Amino acid sequence: MDTDVDTGVDTGPGPAGVLGSRVEERLRTAVLGAEFGLRERLTESGLARRLGVSRTPVRAALAGLVADGLLTRADGAYYVAVPDLAELRDLYELRVTLELRGIARALESPTVRHDPAVLAEQRLWWRSMRAEPPEPGPGFALLDERFHVELSRAAGNAALTAALVAVNAKIRRIRMYDFLTADRVTTTVVEHLGILELLQAGELDAAYRALHVHVGESLAVVWERATRALTRMTLHGGLS
Repeated sequence: MDTDVDTGVDTGPGPAGVLGSRVEERLRTAVLGAEFGLRERLTESGLARRLGVSRTPVRAALAGLVADGLLTRADGAYYVAVPDLAELRDLYELRVTLELRGIARALESPTVRHDPAVLAEQRLWWRSMRAEPPEPGPGFALLDERFHVELSRAAGNAALTAALVAVNAKIRRIRMYDFLTADRVTTTVVEHLGILELLQAGELDAAYRALHVHVGESLAVVWERATRALTRMTLHGGLS
């Protein structure tokens, strides 16, 4: 489907920056929710008409989604980027290896200890998340990513952390499928706190197992939702 009619005016309230953020969030949710077909041709003017805004916030939103790897641009239009599920499994396997290695180092050598200041800071942060859980949505992936990077940093091997950051950047767009429901956000917060508490108590074996399960659950959720979205995209599309 391709629509090239532009209303030319913004009908949404608020400053341009707020409107632009709302438009980007709406389109991001539409992409992750498989509201567009795989071969659906998306244009600035067509989306502007369907959302009731001008092309300016739509243009900025599309640029953001391209940067995140959720859309591709070709022939003057935009298309949903197809998730590569085989690559996803490979990258998750690498992610698990990198993250668990941080704890394994401490298990193998009594001279290696997680930085207590980093653990304490993260525990305080995630306690605040438990007290006031954030809204579910793609943006929570960045908060989750921060936790795992800080956990790696606390283990004291900068090279491992740098490698994890690189892997996270490659799987970020697909991991946005992980946090689309409130229960998934709540579970993640609780599991983060559990891992931190085990590390602070020096229960490294238990922390290792908990982290392994935690990342494995993330893969299962992402895989199921991404597969389901891919199936829906092949069957229909259409932003309402």
